[in-house]
Amino acid sequence: MSSIVLLLLILSSIALQFTAVKSIGVCYGVNGDHLPSGQEVIDLYKSHGIGGMRIYYPDEQALQALRRSNIEVLLDVAKENLSSLSDPAYANRWVKNFVVAYSDVNIRYIAVGNEISPSDGEAKYILRGMQNIQKAISAANLQGKVKVSTAIKMDLLENTYPPRNGKFKDPATTYIKPIIDFLVNNGSPLLANAYPYFAYSPPSSPIHLDFALFKQGTNDPAGYQNLFDAMLDSIYYALEKIGAPNLQVVVSESGWPSDGGAKGANVNNASTYYQNLIKHVKGGIRTPKHNAPIKTYLFAMFDENKKPDPPTERHFGLFNPDKSPKYGISFN
Repeated sequence: MSSIVLLLLILSSIALQFTAVKSIGVCYGVNGDHLPSGQEVIDLYKSHGIGGMRIYYPDEQALQALRRSNIEVLLDVAKENLSSLSDPAYANRWVKNFVVAYSDVNIRYIAVGNEISPSDGEAKYILRGMQNIQKAISAANLQGKVKVSTAIKMDLLENTYPPRNGKFKDPATTYIKPIIDFLVNNGSPLLANAYPYFAYSPPSSPIHLDFALFKQGTNDPAGYQNLFDAMLDSIYYALEKIGAPNLQVVVSESGWPSDGGAKGANVNNASTYYQNLIKHVKGGIRTPKHNAPIKTYLFAMFDENKKPDPPTERHFGLFNPDKSPKYGISFN
């Protein structure tokens, strides 16, 4: 084997490892007591090989710590600022202050709105905000690097099983169709928060625990071995029905609670879910519908004890406030 061929093989291997790391991120929420500093959190990401981070507002302590880290960032516009994005001047300032000013931070996505429903007061600001942020990104010549999107909740869909029947609910179509058109026109993915736990946990749910935890091992009647892939494909089928068959979906949140008194919320199930999801995504497995790698952000880095009920909302953390791992899972 020539030295050139050997070098190419080594570089290819490194590139594949780099891609695998980037396929998994972790959401960084701060609604908890006694959490580490921003720099300590970034160091924790680095030490565990976590290649992506979602931040729910422009946390400048975290952004400063992220400089030159190469951690890929999904940056949200804070909910209270969504209405202000209707003003192009505000959107320009936002991009200047939190994107351009951090040119050495690897900001990959901007989420304009998280789980906004068509009936929410903020819904009327989402598309205009995305458009104005996109214009500001393009003016800064960052349109090839930073993608503008919004993060939806699964309840915008109906008939999600079998996945091929999935579609956007009629009341949601008027809201989501212009957003989908914007994403297609700008080459941006749709962000979606997908939680098998919330589909499994209702007392009346017929879903088997093994199906939710990636433990089923054999295909169900619809051709799926796990609920995560089925949920993701229901989104792809819904997008196909709305005229966007090739739009990529990035899973912007997925997790399992370790406590909270609800069905299935315990340490063993949470540990199993997170480790199996990491293995599934980093293994490059495709869904039956969509032949492309899956990118996923786990929710969340820490328990957030300040969150309101239900109690499970306070128990999604992967790490304790003292930075010790809650579970014996590996990101590598």
